[in-house]
Amino acid sequence: MSEPFNLATHFLDRHVAEGRGDRTALHAGDRSISYAELARHANRAGNVLLDAGVRRGQRVLLALSDGDEFVAAWYGAQKIGAVTAEVYPFLQPKDYAYYLGYTEAVAVLADAVTLPALRAAGATGLLVTGVPEAELLPGERPFGTLVDAAADSLAAAPTTVDDIGIWKFTTGSTGAPKACVHPLRSPRESFERYAVGVLGLREDDTVLAVPKLFFGYARDLVALFPFGVGAAGIAFPERSTADLMFELIAKYRPTVLVNVPTMMSAMVAHPAAAEQDLSCLRMTTSAGEALPPELHRRWDAAFGVPVVDGIGSSEAYHIYLSNRPGAARAGTLGTPVPGYTAEVVDESGNPLPDGEIGPLRVTGPTIALEYFGDPEKSARTFDGDTLTSGDLFSRSPDGYFRHHGRADALLKVGGVFVAPGEIEDCLLGHAAVVDCAVVGIEVDGLVVPRAYVVARSPVSADELKNHAKAHLAKHKYPREVVFVTELPRTANGKLDRRALAARP
Repeated sequence: MSEPFNLATHFLDRHVAEGRGDRTALHAGDRSISYAELARHANRAGNVLLDAGVRRGQRVLLALSDGDEFVAAWYGAQKIGAVTAEVYPFLQPKDYAYYLGYTEAVAVLADAVTLPALRAAGATGLLVTGVPEAELLPGERPFGTLVDAAADSLAAAPTTVDDIGIWKFTTGSTGAPKACVHPLRSPRESFERYAVGVLGLREDDTVLAVPKLFFGYARDLVALFPFGVGAAGIAFPERSTADLMFELIAKYRPTVLVNVPTMMSAMVAHPAAAEQDLSCLRMTTSAGEALPPELHRRWDAAFGVPVVDGIGSSEAYHIYLSNRPGAARAGTLGTPVPGYTAEVVDESGNPLPDGEIGPLRVTGPTIALEYFGDPEKSARTFDGDTLTSGDLFSRSPDGYFRHHGRADALLKVGGVFVAPGEIEDCLLGHAAVVDCAVVGIEVDGLVVPRAYVVARSPVSADELKNHAKAHLAKHKYPREVVFVTELPRTANGKLDRRALAARP
């Protein structure tokens, strides 16, 4: 018989029941929301979802800006045993149309930011918050008003660790996003093994995330994992910028910053970087994409805040390889999180010797059950509690793993495979380069590297080519250098290589 487990009861209601209801759970704007307040808000949201016809095991799609309403609605859905899925609040109508059709959600939550695009996508029967009731269309219901009027009490659904509870979408950087289907054991195990076992989250922590809460990496580290230890998270609706991050750090004085390499680069390159006081931070995590060693060194020099670099995926729920606080090795993703094993394998699944590059096979307690609606891809990727990653890695003799990019991003230059990340890290070592990306283009039928570069000061293409020639094998230097003001990113902040490769 499966172990009883309700996520909302475990991470939220428990603090109220054990006398910690007055502790701050969430900072949102100028408000500090206690666990007791958030639990009542979640109960009301859950009651509204029940009244809207949502039942245990059915999907709820959250298209909401970050804030206490997002968090309360997420926990309310979890408490009634629904399956939660979240999407970026700044998508185009065609993207929302895809998610609406794919999820077949029983309830879709919208706000003033997402409502126009959702309507344009053909969504009907929306539960809408933050919009005057008089402006709603027939069939749309005022979610915020209904929540305010709903009952504060709500019985938790008798869910178990094996019940489906969470859909985590892939980033869509290599194809249409797919939902990785997770049972409720995944968030609990990830909390215990990564948040506690690696990061050592504690009740006096306050966590600020750069990515938005629709991204599971951020949502878990702001509004789930801290709640497991009675700590607090910070939620804000604005798009993340370096200026805003510095402003929020000064305002809230968080102890943990959940970061991505793109923002780390922007913060380091900010004209006022030297004036910032980041002494409140005991660490910053980095994930979402590879952290170049040169950027790691620049961050250390600029701020001195320890970086805990790791890698996770929607397929594995969260982080499965990580450095450790105070013991990071730049350029690596550390070692397996407690409870996970990882090995580099060849195309046939046989283990490779240390130093050789191949796909990573990860075994652990949080591997997704499937990609929803894609049995063929599921069969290639998942085997019980084991996942074969689409990324390439190597392992050092002492057990540290390095990331070499996705297998489908490798370039074959002059008959030899080249990892774009190696060229990118080299170019980032030039003082004029803030950000860069390398893709392959065809010239006279041959693939050659093209570098897209964001520069902080004047520099010529020939100078950057010569820099690469001086530090890399001769065949690896970029044959073309294109200067741009910014690089295309997915909603999760990852480099969108498909968009770059499609450029003429």
